[in-house]
Parts: sequence; C-alpha cells; structure tokens
Amino acid sequence: MDEKQPLPISHPPARPEPSRPRRAVMSVFLRATVLALLILFVLFFPTGIESRSLVAWDPATEQTEDAGAQTAITEQKKVPLEAHIMSKCPDALDCLQLLVLPTMVEISDRIEFKLSYIGKPTDHDDGVECKHGETECLGNMIELCAADKYPDPKIYLGFTYCLTRQYQKIPERHMIQDCAMEHGIDFARINDCLTQDDGGYVADLLQASFIRSAEANVSTSCTIRLNEQVRCIRDGGEWKDCPAGSDRDSLIRDINKLYQELNGA
Repeated sequence: MDEKQPLPISHPPARPEPSRPRRAVMSVFLRATVLALLILFVLFFPTGIESRSLVAWDPATEQTEDAGAQTAITEQKKVPLEAHIMSKCPDALDCLQLLVLPTMVEISDRIEFKLSYIGKPTDHDDGVECKHGETECLGNMIELCAADKYPDPKIYLGFTYCLTRQYQKIPERHMIQDCAMEHGIDFARINDCLTQDDGGYVADLLQASFIRSAEANVSTSCTIRLNEQVRCIRDGGEWKDCPAGSDRDSLIRDINKLYQELNGA
C-alpha cells in the first residue's frame, strides 16, 4: 500500500470564476489524453453505447408494493452519506468495496449519497492538481461526468467502483469501455461532458468538488462522512478515526438511527 500524506489544507480557496483564458490554456497533456480517448470511442462506438445492466446491486429488491408506497418513500428525508476519494487511490477501492457498497446494497433508499474528490484547485493550466498526476485528474473527470449525466447512484457509483477495481489502468480505453457497458452508460454523453466548453465544464466540476472537500476539512482519501460529520477514514490500508465502528453493520445501524430521527419515527 503506498504511503501517502494528506494534502495540506489551510483555508479553503475562494471559488474561482470560470474564465475563458484558463480554459483555453488547459493542460496539454490532459487535453491530449482526453482527445485521444474521444477519438478511440468515436471509432469504436460511433452511435454510442447501448444501455445494459445498470447496477452493482439489484434495484428490484428496493421496489415498493405499489405506487402509493413509492410516493411515501420519496417524501421521507434521507441521510447524507458522502465518500471523499481520489480515483487512483488504493484506499478508495477498500473504502468503496468494504463499506460504501455493502451499505448501499442494504439501505440505499434511506441514503442521499454523494462522491466528492480530493485535490487542489489552481490558478494555472486546467485549474486542478491531483496527487497521482494528470491521469488521476482525468479519472476524476470521467467519474464526475458519469455522476453529472447519470445522477442515480445505482449507475454512477457502480461505474466508479468498476473503474476503481482497476485504478492502476485509469484511463485505459478498454477498461472504461467495459465499465460503461456494464452499467448502462452511453459514453457519447460522457464525451460531451468532457469536451463541453473546451473542457472548461468538467474542469469546473472538478474544482468545485475539490473545494467542497476542502471546505469540509477533508484531505485524506478515503474519508466517509455521515450527516456532514466524519464517520470513518481509510488510510494506508487501515481504518482510522472510526469510533462507532468500521464495518457495514455499524454504519447501517447509525444510518437507520439518523433516518428515524429525521423522519420522526
């Protein structure tokens, strides 16, 4: 397991205003990598990828008995659960595999889930800096575009986990192709997101995600926050700062308790 130091955080940087000059000078490496991916996807998928199986867990297990019951569920307040990760971090894999996904499988209907990313907004090049280099920034962008175009966690979280299982290969085309097909993602939509405004749109998404993590005082991948509070950290292959437990059952217990409190049960 690679040793890693948390990215230093002092005061969260002011949210930068989108600027045409910054977008115009987007990192040459990043732009070339994105364009290379796009060319390959256009060659192999000129009409996009047809939707197939969407989820890492079976949504049928969460369907309600009737439309009235479904309406009642949607009116309930959900518990915020957030994972702060880096796309090429081995601890992100452990975090998703051992805690986040098993919890979502059981009680996703009670959770308002969000993935955020850890890095540094900058005022040069493409406006972002990632611990594991430009390929990690691109991996973050691909995953953010998936969440942007497919906001249902059953789709984008499954896709992200699929990539994270082979994080060393990000952003190799065949892996992204397979994960997109497995989770019903049309990569033409991801392409549109990556290239929108000459890459400025997704760069702004990533900057905003970095700023969100910084404002939450999160600098270690992977940090799990429950109801806006740090619940557990996976760092260096170990669980840290998990006073309420680092297993699925303890997290489910805490989510159920918060859910009942939020909904007066």
